[in-house]
Amino acid sequence: MTATGYLRAIVTSLAFVLVPPCPAQDAPVPVRAAASVVFPTDVRIEHDVAYLPAGREEKADLYFPLTMPQDRLLAAVIIIHGGGFNEGDKGRPREISIGRTLALHGYVGMSINYKLAKTKGVATWPQPVYDAKAAVRWLRMNSARLGLDPERIAVIGCSAGGNLAAMLALTGPADEFDAASPYPAVPAAVRCAIDFYGVIELLDYHDMKMFARSRTEAPELYRRGSPNRYADAHDAPMLIVHGTADETVKVAHSELLAAALAQAGVEHQLVLLPGAPHTFDLEPKQRDLRPLVLEFLDKHLPPPVTGK
Repeated sequence: MTATGYLRAIVTSLAFVLVPPCPAQDAPVPVRAAASVVFPTDVRIEHDVAYLPAGREEKADLYFPLTMPQDRLLAAVIIIHGGGFNEGDKGRPREISIGRTLALHGYVGMSINYKLAKTKGVATWPQPVYDAKAAVRWLRMNSARLGLDPERIAVIGCSAGGNLAAMLALTGPADEFDAASPYPAVPAAVRCAIDFYGVIELLDYHDMKMFARSRTEAPELYRRGSPNRYADAHDAPMLIVHGTADETVKVAHSELLAAALAQAGVEHQLVLLPGAPHTFDLEPKQRDLRPLVLEFLDKHLPPPVTGK
């Protein structure tokens, strides 16, 4: 090999290490060194914040504007990663991008890890729902210290995280997802929700490790984990975004959710991206989604009107 060829091989190898390729779907990916994750420096981040009870290993990352306003409280948005309820992490590039976008626009982002199904035959659901609701409650409990308005909390989730975002928007105390959550006396309601290509109707998906039972064995569990079944007129507004070329979670899931919301009279918007596959972030090649997401949040999380 010539000197030039040798140098080119080294550069190519380094490029792969520093910029790992994005997975085509929310499937397990090889664990890479922490050094390959680059966090932004134009926002302030608090890493690995304990938002669950002592003994839980799952943590959260908080994203703040570099300068917090002194004359008003900020709204907060919980960020829930995907990964089929089996894997994923709060610090993946997609979630980092969402947290940075929110903080640059004057929101506080809270990217959470939650209980994952890592062992075959061991049920983990509905703990992910409890964990997502615990994140809302934790923000309310700590709102004064964080400079947040406890009444202006939203959620955004992708894939499995989209399911959990929808569950936050569509379920309440009567649906019995609150009793086992920490801080049960604190409300877990959100003002609005954003679902990116979430898995919605679990009976029309596949058998899932988190239930430790098949759809044939326990259809009631799969029904109970399907957020479209909880839609009613009191639910929070939702923005739903899905790619028409998604082979992991079919676009029919988002269409079914939109239909359930329409029937219940819930304000919602369904945006389909022609040719987009699964797992896209806020800046897919089809369309920059940041203006859409921020406009939705600005509409539903406005600051309170103050008197003259």
